[in-house]
This record gives sequence, C-alpha cells and structure tokens, in this order.
Amino acid sequence: MNSTTSSHDVHIIGGGLAGSEAAWQLAKRGIKVRLSEMRGSGEMTPAHQTDGLAELVCSNSFRSDDDTKNAVGLLHHEMRELDSVIMRAGEVARVPAGSAMAVDRDVFSAEVERELSEHPNITVVRERIDVLPESGLTIVATGPLTSQLLAQSIVGATGEERLAFFDAIAPIIHRDSIDMSKCWIQSRWNKRTEASNEDGDYINCPMSKEQYLAFHQALVDGDKTEFKEWEKDTPYFDGCMPIEVMAARGVETLRYGPMKGVGLDNPFDTNEEFPQGRWPYAVVQLRQDNKLGTLWNMVGFQTKLKYAAQADLFRTIPGLENAEFARLGGLHRNTFLNSPQVLDRQLRLSAAPHIRFAGQVTGCEGYVESSAIGLVAGMMTAAELGGCDWSPLPRSTALGALLSHITGDAEAATFQPMNVNFGLFPPLHEVKKKQRKEAYTSRAKEDLQAWIADAKEAVPA
Repeated sequence: MNSTTSSHDVHIIGGGLAGSEAAWQLAKRGIKVRLSEMRGSGEMTPAHQTDGLAELVCSNSFRSDDDTKNAVGLLHHEMRELDSVIMRAGEVARVPAGSAMAVDRDVFSAEVERELSEHPNITVVRERIDVLPESGLTIVATGPLTSQLLAQSIVGATGEERLAFFDAIAPIIHRDSIDMSKCWIQSRWNKRTEASNEDGDYINCPMSKEQYLAFHQALVDGDKTEFKEWEKDTPYFDGCMPIEVMAARGVETLRYGPMKGVGLDNPFDTNEEFPQGRWPYAVVQLRQDNKLGTLWNMVGFQTKLKYAAQADLFRTIPGLENAEFARLGGLHRNTFLNSPQVLDRQLRLSAAPHIRFAGQVTGCEGYVESSAIGLVAGMMTAAELGGCDWSPLPRSTALGALLSHITGDAEAATFQPMNVNFGLFPPLHEVKKKQRKEAYTSRAKEDLQAWIADAKEAVPA
C-alpha cells in the first residue's frame, strides 16, 4: 500500500466505514485523496482490534436487507445504486443471516482495504492528525473514538463545550403507534411558547399508584448492560442520569423528577383514582422529536436497560402498549456534533466551510448510516471540486431523510444520534398503515432514480 505523501485534492481523516466510503466516491470520479488513518502508526483506539480499514468494532450485522418494507434495507438499496464500496465489500464477505446482511468482519475489512489500496487516486497514510487543517478540502470521519487532541481541535472550531461524553439516549416512538385514547396532549401548567403545538407540547401517559409502583420496581430489577472497560472512566452528566439509577434512589424520586404529574389536568372521566381534572399519580411524557411530528421521545428516559427489557417494560405504560420504537434508549461513550447547529445542509462546518464531517461524528447511528453519510460527503465534495451546484437528495429517499435529519430537520436543543427509520421520511398519511412501508420504499426508489438522472452532470458516476 502506498504510504508516502503526495499531492491530493481532498484530505480525509479517518479510515473507518465513512472515511473509506468517502474516499471511494471521490477516487472513482478522478479526484486524488489522501486518507489518514491513525491505526497502524503505532496508535490504537480502546475498541479496535486491528489496523484494517473499515474494521467492524461491534456487531458483524448491517441489519435488514429487505428494501421493500425496511428503512435500513432501503438504505442498502440506495447505496448499491450509487456504487458503494461498503456494500460491494459486504457482498464479498456475506455470511448466512436470513433476511439480514451479516459479514465475516475480517474478510470485509480486507476487501475494503484491497479496493482502496489498489485505486491509483487514493493514498493511505498511517498517521495521527491532531488539529483540523486550516485550508484545503477536508472530510473528518473519525467516528465515536476521535482522538483527544483532534476532539479538542473540533471543540475549538465548533464552540461546543465538550465533544466526548456519555451520550444519554432516550427511546423514540413512532407517533402513529401511540394509543391517544389513553393519553392527552398538554404542556405542564398549560405553559406555551410561540413554537408550541395548538394543544400543548407533550403527550402525557398517566399512571395510577399501583401501575407506578410496579413500573418502579421493574426499573430497579431490570436486566441492564454494563459499561465497557474503556468507557468506565468517562463520566456522564448529572442531567443525563439513567432513569433506573434515579429509581434506585427511592420510590418517590421519579415522581418528583421526570414522572411528576403536577400541573397536568386529566381530561378523562373514566379513571376513579384520578377523576377528570385531577393530576395523575405519575406520568410519562413524550416530546416531539422531529419537525414532521412523526417521532416523539420519552422525556428523561435515558437508560442502561437491555433492549428487550426496555421494550417489554415501556409497553406497560398506558398508551404505549403497541409502541413501535424508532430507537431504544442507551447510555454510552460517544463523540458527535450538534450537527443541526454547526453544519450546513452540505455537511460543511459553518465556521470553516472547507471542512466537512461524515459518519457517526455527525450524529447518525449504525454501520450503514455512517457509511451512507460518508458516501454523500464524498459526492458533495466532488460536486464542489467540479464547480457544480449540489442537487439535494429528495427527502423521500433514505439518504435524503437521514441527511435532512442531521443537518436541520432535528431540533438542535434535543439532537441525539439516530438510525434511519421511516419516521424521518415525509409522511404518507393518505396510505393505509399496513401498506405504508411498501409505499415509502416504492416512492423512494422512484425519486432516487429521478435524482440520479438529473444529477449526472453535477456528480458523474
């Protein structure tokens, strides 16, 4: 592999999934790339095991490959249509996994490395980059394990107080799976702002004393995940305390915290314990999570409960018996930008537009999503170098929906990393719910083909 310095058009920092994909998209369009990867230079992250490009650190699964009913499967399809090196390598390394796409991680990494190392427009350099370049087109794709010095440089450029911390993630629920015959919309004490919804800002799921006590005990007893060894020294914020830790502090703690019922007037007249107009004993609040109003997050419910335990327990909450989760909760070390605040619609750093970010550092979750944002970052940079106007991807596509969420559709004040899901897509309310997933994927495929046809001159294949 060529490891000497050479002239280049674009500098990519980070040889993970996103960095590798961005390099491929640029190189195949005739653009010279310098790909800097820290591993192999005598440096290693706490989580990686090898110095291979695009190493899969956790699972070996790219999740569902069904492109007719599944959002991530649709993302697979779209990336294949745009000649993704990650999807190409995935096919070479594929192992049996039913309708999912799983790979032999060693074969996968080796295949990505072979493709990149054999391309004449890519120079892979094993080096650690400690500061953001002051000039020259750059893509930063260093992921959740960004080195400390580079993280400090990013903090300086973005104005964020800190970048590496325990990321407290609350579960997010699809709005149309909530039973509104048991819940109501109201802001506490009916307080409103100019941005408030007509009836209020929160969906309120009430609990009786009996329901609350059972829920509290299940939180304390629930099966929880442990921090990884390299995560244990990174503290989480007091404001991001896991809900089960709060529950363990006393049976009343949650009722005076995120589950307090004061200021919320029960509109129902069917519950004897708290009749119409009275405050519920306890309440779970959901807050709108995206501008489309299709996703709502559980306020204060960051948790270390295992996924199966979360789904079972949270479906005991009145109104959430049939909840469909766009994402379950978690608490782990992560490094990501508040992208809606600091990046423009083309993933460029507002304070330094010669720098783009890609991958998990932008606030997407998952191997495929990280690769997808790398793919788009590469295509955007190619268009910029060619002096062409970038044609935005349709929001009806998986790529466009994910990108729109990261760069502006999500609320900056509550921005959290997200997997691709149909809640990010412009809704199709006129389609029956049972047919909606197929309708989303069909619309996306048509719109992507139209976009590809229109974008050929700006971003040739």
